[in-house]
Amino acid sequence: MKQFWFSLFGSVLGVLIGAIMLGVFLVLMIGGLIASAIQSAESEADRALPASGIVLELDLRLPRLDQPSRSPFAFSRPLALIDLVEALERARTDDRVAGVFVRANEFAMSPGQAEEIRGALSQFTSSGKFAVVHAQGFEGTGVMNYFAVAGAGELWLQPTASFSAVGLASETLFLGGLIEQFGAEAEFVQLHEYKNAADIYTRAGFTDAHREATLSLLTNLYDTAIEGIARDRSMSPDALRGVIEAGPYTASQAYEARLVDRLGHVFDAREAARREVSGRARFVPIETYARTPQSSGGSASRPVIALVTGQGAIVTGDPASGFSGDEVIGADRMAQAIDAAGRDSSVRAIVLRIDSPGGSPTASDQIWDAVMRARQNGKPVVVSMGSVAASGGYYIAAPADMIVANAGTLTGSIGMLGGKIVIDGALQRIGLNLEPLSVGGEYALAYSGATGWSDSQRAAYQRLAEQIYEDFTTKVADGRDLPMTRVQEIARGRVWTGAQAAELGLVDRIGGLQEAISAARELAGLDADEPVRLRRFPAQPTALEAFQQLFGLSAEGVEALVHLNALMSLPEVQAALQARQQPAGVQLAAPDAETLGREPARP
Repeated sequence: MKQFWFSLFGSVLGVLIGAIMLGVFLVLMIGGLIASAIQSAESEADRALPASGIVLELDLRLPRLDQPSRSPFAFSRPLALIDLVEALERARTDDRVAGVFVRANEFAMSPGQAEEIRGALSQFTSSGKFAVVHAQGFEGTGVMNYFAVAGAGELWLQPTASFSAVGLASETLFLGGLIEQFGAEAEFVQLHEYKNAADIYTRAGFTDAHREATLSLLTNLYDTAIEGIARDRSMSPDALRGVIEAGPYTASQAYEARLVDRLGHVFDAREAARREVSGRARFVPIETYARTPQSSGGSASRPVIALVTGQGAIVTGDPASGFSGDEVIGADRMAQAIDAAGRDSSVRAIVLRIDSPGGSPTASDQIWDAVMRARQNGKPVVVSMGSVAASGGYYIAAPADMIVANAGTLTGSIGMLGGKIVIDGALQRIGLNLEPLSVGGEYALAYSGATGWSDSQRAAYQRLAEQIYEDFTTKVADGRDLPMTRVQEIARGRVWTGAQAAELGLVDRIGGLQEAISAARELAGLDADEPVRLRRFPAQPTALEAFQQLFGLSAEGVEALVHLNALMSLPEVQAALQARQQPAGVQLAAPDAETLGREPARP
């Protein structure tokens, strides 16, 4: 018995010590991250760029967000797409920058992101500066990674690599049969037949409408890429299409087919970029260039164009980006940012950058209202669409003065879906019983996973859905100045590419962020060559500010953690620690169209 109590108390003590050690570890981790962020920020700010001969290094193999993350753990992420575009635009007129050296993506890119990068590189080289691209193969069967760089001045391919960019494909996993086998039941309302995001839960395969819409998207995206690449490679679209579709090719075959300009390893391509510089070439990562403060040069007196950004699902409130790193558009935050820009007397126009598949109709409507207020305050609003701005993402774009999208942007999805998966049958198979109780009206259990909809519950839910759909289509008709009959024809939940949306009147111009800024300049009555200052609302938080928001830390607390980290890093403290270690609901959401053109996951 005595041994039992010793073992019990020993176990409890071990758990307590483990918890204390875990707490110390977390403090050390946070302190280390903060110190790293501070040191990184200070080193970037203090590092002087070379006075000439700069060759920017851009690695497209790294996955990028459309916009900078607000997460405190995001300081080590690759440069966000809009920051990359801004950096290349800044470098275009920077006499210190001679060119750019690019590492091409080997597998897949989203169509909108590929097109945005292609446009930014084209603008950069239009100033007479060079772009040298090296690819270690175009291994993915989609053409979008090739589309992004095909127009570079010099495109290299590694001799042992292959060229497999032969088309465009998508894969849709349907779970309807699996859900049925487990005894669960999917109940959804979809308005209308093209609002097919719920099909993956309710069906075992494509409906005719779902198949038609998906093939239409793939065809239009592929045609857009073929036309662009054909111009880049000085070939006719028909000739290029024949060459592409006859692949795959070895590197030497791709060279003979004029799909690439040179064969060689990355060292050879880098040396070719070095030789492009008259004088000594100095390679600088584009992240370093983008984060190095530039001289004000009187920019404080320039007219301001506000940039308000949002990426991810649209939700109510203002949830912070935490440990998960998931990006969302908080309606409170975005509406407040638009209102702040609308009230600022120095702001001449607002660019609203959206990269979202949609989300809450309530949250979307809150942001829609803020856009309307900004326009009432006399501030033109231009929407710039990222890879996707569909469903709720299109809802908040509809009232803008102008909508700009890339040809490969996925947009539209003017519809509504919502529902639930009833899991009571599945739980009963493993001996669990989910038994609900309720008081009040019958609708109190409408969202319960324990029971399916009754006829009256389904009818009530259908009425709510129809009301949301009617409100959505009305706002699109008013915002786009289209007859309601026309909106009803092109809505029905269907996703369109940016090129298709432009033909239908849902989008005004084809282009990326820089085109949207130019449009905002026009609407503000500014000359095309008049310098402007792009100002973000709200300002991007520093790493310290993001930590304060996430953990509720004061500035003094953050400073204390940094000092604690320095103390814990002393060799004496580390030795002491090592000696004590023990072994050890309703949504305006678009279908998951972001996967179009992407390769299946690889082991």
